[in-house]
Amino acid sequence: MAEAPQISRRSRMRQFFRIALRYWRGRKRWQAWALTGAVLVFIAAQTSAAVGINRWNRWFFDALERRDVDAVWATTGWLPFLLAASALSVSGLVVSRMLLQVRWRENLTRRLAGWWIADQRYYRLGFLSKKMTAPEYRIAEDARLAIEPLVELAIGLITAFVTAATFAAILWQVAGSAEFMLGGTLIVIPSYMAVAAVVYATIASLAAYLAGRPLVARVAHKNEMEAQFRAEMTRLRENAESIALIKGDADERSSAGEGYGRVVAAWLKIVRQQGVIALVLNTNGALFPIVPLLLIAPKFLAGAITLGAVVQVVAAFSAVQAALIWFVDNFVRLAEWFASVTRVDELVEELEALDIGTIMEKDERIVLGESEDDAIHLENLSIAHSNGRIVVADATVTIAQGAKTLIAGESGSGKSTLIRALAGIWPWGSGSIRVPSGQTIAFVPQKPYLPKGTLRAILLYPDSDRAVADDAILAALQRCGLGYLAKKLDAEEDDWDRALSGGERQRVAFVRLLLQKPDIIVMDEATSALDEGSQASLLGLFDEELAAATLISVGHRPGLEDYHDQKITLERRPAGAHMTSKRMRKSLWRLFKSRSADNEDERQDIEQV
Repeated sequence: MAEAPQISRRSRMRQFFRIALRYWRGRKRWQAWALTGAVLVFIAAQTSAAVGINRWNRWFFDALERRDVDAVWATTGWLPFLLAASALSVSGLVVSRMLLQVRWRENLTRRLAGWWIADQRYYRLGFLSKKMTAPEYRIAEDARLAIEPLVELAIGLITAFVTAATFAAILWQVAGSAEFMLGGTLIVIPSYMAVAAVVYATIASLAAYLAGRPLVARVAHKNEMEAQFRAEMTRLRENAESIALIKGDADERSSAGEGYGRVVAAWLKIVRQQGVIALVLNTNGALFPIVPLLLIAPKFLAGAITLGAVVQVVAAFSAVQAALIWFVDNFVRLAEWFASVTRVDELVEELEALDIGTIMEKDERIVLGESEDDAIHLENLSIAHSNGRIVVADATVTIAQGAKTLIAGESGSGKSTLIRALAGIWPWGSGSIRVPSGQTIAFVPQKPYLPKGTLRAILLYPDSDRAVADDAILAALQRCGLGYLAKKLDAEEDDWDRALSGGERQRVAFVRLLLQKPDIIVMDEATSALDEGSQASLLGLFDEELAAATLISVGHRPGLEDYHDQKITLERRPAGAHMTSKRMRKSLWRLFKSRSADNEDERQDIEQV
């Protein structure tokens, strides 16, 4: 990660386009080019229709000036065709534009989301980048705000260029030159209306740029404050029960007020800047229809041009002016768009930095490999935090096939970090972890993940489409104390993470183990929400249905040693926790309980016979 500052000195816009424009070079480039072609065709059609209507105005008003009734009706007959052409071109442009927006956004979102999710980057990014707030919002919302306005702005810019060039030619042709005497010298300004339109648009654009330049940074700051406020509200919702139990309402209300206060302060800066911009825009709006009339009036009063020509010139001047001040009209949208581009590129920058850090650390990271026997081997294993501080130092231990291993140690000694290393989501450190080839591994965290869906899908997760007999599922539910949920197996989808208690969620994890029958099971405080009786019942699975599985578990509760035959202890030290391993025997009490359970099963079998 030491090289991350080198890639932070970057052009946000250039880097954004580097990844966004891959849509035109990737697997669906035919789609991108087809939609782009359609947009350009409809822009040309729309401009042609506008030119046709501009010429129709001249013909119509010239006919009115001559009081030629036949010419008026003949000109009017063309109007429905011109309006139809204009409507169809506008409609086609809207449809093609929206399709391009949807498909381009889809391409960028899939690329960003896939990059973020792959190789546990969504997990590791939280350790390496504390400033990266709400990456999911950047993917879902900022990617949309970076693509949709971009397409509209690009279409507007192309349309403005084509319109300016087309109607400037009309001004050149119809308005002619301006002539006036200055100090006895005849001054001739060729195509003075076109020149006036360019000069006026340049002045208006420069004024808007100077007034609106500070808006870019202020919009970006506002978006960041909004994202932080949403993150605070999400944190509050996700920890609602804990906050309610300790009655932290007042503190959370104060924190929420401070967070929204920062949002309001950011918005007020934008409001002040918008006021300056509005002054420029409204002044331009007031002058917009007056300037061309004042410029063309002398030639009309002198009889040099007809009334129809005046109408055509005014319309053409307005079209050229509107095209040339496109920047003025869209400055606020450009500022907001660039703010979203910045947030998307910040995510890209962090993902690139994460990948660079991973490549740089490839010689100093934990190696995951295959063991030559059926045991799990931790060899010279040192586990570090992402900042380089050693958590576990130089550990070597072997876990035999079928062993039931308990990892113990004081809080902060690195037990959960060791579990993450075993799962392959914690690469920081050195040494190796080797597991038997071809064996399936299941990880059971303290709070199992329950996605939305039917109960059947929840129990079979992450392989929800796997075909499992109902009898097997019902038997697993009954064995793990969730038999009362059997009637909801294929009921409507539910938010089971909210519907089930902490203990029920942990029981669901054991149902999954029974249905999956993994070879290696790694548990982290997997029974912490259960009472001792329920814990004893579920851990009894490793003497019965799951006896062949290798178990590695982390836990603090008393009595856990009775269910394991190996104990790894992490002793916290300044240079990293020291690991020791010892074999354990079943306690007499556990042997007695097992024998009592066997006798009870035999008695029930006899009664059934």
